[in-house]
Amino acid sequence: MLIHLLRQGMDITSVIVYILSVLMIIFLINPIHECAHGFIAYKLGDRTAKNNGRLTLNPIAHLDYMGAITMLLVGFGWAKPVPVNPRNFKNPRLGMLLTALAGPVSNLLAAVLGGLIMNAIYTVMIKNGSFIYFKGSIYMSSGFELGAMNYVFLFIEFFILINISLAVFNLIPIPPLDGSKILFSFLPSSVAYKAQRYEMYISVILLILVVTGGLSNLIYPVQSWLYGLINQLTALPFSWAW
Repeated sequence: MLIHLLRQGMDITSVIVYILSVLMIIFLINPIHECAHGFIAYKLGDRTAKNNGRLTLNPIAHLDYMGAITMLLVGFGWAKPVPVNPRNFKNPRLGMLLTALAGPVSNLLAAVLGGLIMNAIYTVMIKNGSFIYFKGSIYMSSGFELGAMNYVFLFIEFFILINISLAVFNLIPIPPLDGSKILFSFLPSSVAYKAQRYEMYISVILLILVVTGGLSNLIYPVQSWLYGLINQLTALPFSWAW
């Protein structure tokens, strides 16, 4: 996304706001995403993540440098995967399904929280008589103080968009993404085993697609639709005030 923003000629302050939002994702949301995987696995009987010190919100424990760089450049990436042993689950298929879903769901919940905060601020400003109108990706407003709020809204918008991108990206059903584990929980074990044998090669292809922007055409339309949906849904609790 940074590459796209620079190509669009976005001002330097907005670029800095984007970088700050990415850093928040890397050091706060990514740990929640990975910890969600480990927590659900732990609750279902697998202590692998806990025993490896990964059931923690410490960002250093989950940091993947390449994933962080791609997140900065294209708006989606990855953290260090939490180890899970499905043999420790009473029902391995269901256990892996729920464990894999936990990460993307945490990103969607973070996006919803961002939407609620954005609409709450918007509602307070409208009730106080502030003038705001939406133009492109930035909330433009009158007055110096209100003008500064443009970047607050922009920060929250980036926060929502990146969380949606991470959820959509991780739900793609190819190894080693969460979506592949969800898919494998419905497929015969022999099929899943064959696919996992080639996971390293598929991971290289996936990395190339991410870096070259090959996945952007798939992710961005879904991201845009989900952003609109979340924005509409999170506006509902505040509609009484408009």
